[in-house]
Amino acid sequence: MNWQRVWTIAVKEFRQFFRDHRTVGATMLLPLVQVILYGYLSSEVRNQPTIVWDNSQTAQSRALLAAFTNSSYFDLRYRAADMRDVVRHIDDGQALAGIVIPPNYAPLLHEGKTPEVMVAVDASDATAATTALAAAQAIGANLTGSLQVRALRMRGISPPTVGVDIRTRAWYNPGLRQEVFIVPGVLALVMQFTMTFLSMSTIVRERELGTLEQLVVSPIRSSELMLGKMIPLISIGYVNVTTILLLAVLWFGVPIAGSVVLLYFSVLVFFFTTLGLGILVSTVAKTYIQAVQLIQFFLMPSMLLSGFIFPVEAMPGPLQVISYAIPLRYFLTIVRGIIIKGVGIDYLWPQFLLLGILGIAVFATAVSRFHKRID
Repeated sequence: MNWQRVWTIAVKEFRQFFRDHRTVGATMLLPLVQVILYGYLSSEVRNQPTIVWDNSQTAQSRALLAAFTNSSYFDLRYRAADMRDVVRHIDDGQALAGIVIPPNYAPLLHEGKTPEVMVAVDASDATAATTALAAAQAIGANLTGSLQVRALRMRGISPPTVGVDIRTRAWYNPGLRQEVFIVPGVLALVMQFTMTFLSMSTIVRERELGTLEQLVVSPIRSSELMLGKMIPLISIGYVNVTTILLLAVLWFGVPIAGSVVLLYFSVLVFFFTTLGLGILVSTVAKTYIQAVQLIQFFLMPSMLLSGFIFPVEAMPGPLQVISYAIPLRYFLTIVRGIIIKGVGIDYLWPQFLLLGILGIAVFATAVSRFHKRID
């Protein structure tokens, strides 16, 4: 290994990278934009626009609607004159939920009976609908309990005090902030996409521009050529990681609970898979368009099966088995474990081991296919 030749290739790659201002802008700014956008995304369903048809118009019905408003899940924006208004608002998307209170709501309550209140939810979005229905049922249960206690007291009966006192604790994220979970995952996802595309494009670009021919006739070995190309990419990757971490801490207020040194080491281990995958694709594709199409075949399933969006435990059995071959799954566990939980290598060593094995396998396969020649 001639380190002088490796350094020469690395310097060439640095100069070529910074000469293309569009590539520099996309590489440095796009990850920050993605972190900001993903960081503000939330799976919480709040303030759903709701239309109300109150046929009772009594103090009791207004108390019920106040309970819906105070839950913060429903925003009572519209008032309906009939059932057609309710259907029309939900059909055209103006309202995602509709509340229909019967005219005999208050009399039934006075008689100690149970009136039926309809809460219709647009279930086109199953996640939002599930949350809204659960919130409506919880509101009904709380109101029912309050009415039962009031009825007992009116009869001169003391309500029973026997029950279960459940004291909840939210560990690692007491404020239940969504960005604490999302931002570390975005760091892992951005690193995969950015580094894979960069490593892929460096070799494909050489082939398309014809500059690979000059390297073929030079005394540079394939290993030296590959290492010289990887050093700048790893440096750029660490710049992106540092920028994203600063944005997470200073912008989103996401504290890093664990070791930053261990986090940076995990990034280096993950680079073996991302860079190796990019090199592997570049040895198969002849053009940049072919390379982009091939890389999407790996990256999109990786994002969906890694646990970034959907919990792995909630996936069907066959997909859970496939996810064991996804390096991003282990890297996500490592990043979230270090940043959110503050755990160390004593808890994360299985993920480090599996991530290292997959990284070495991918990188070794890419190196074996990489030849300093023109096909």
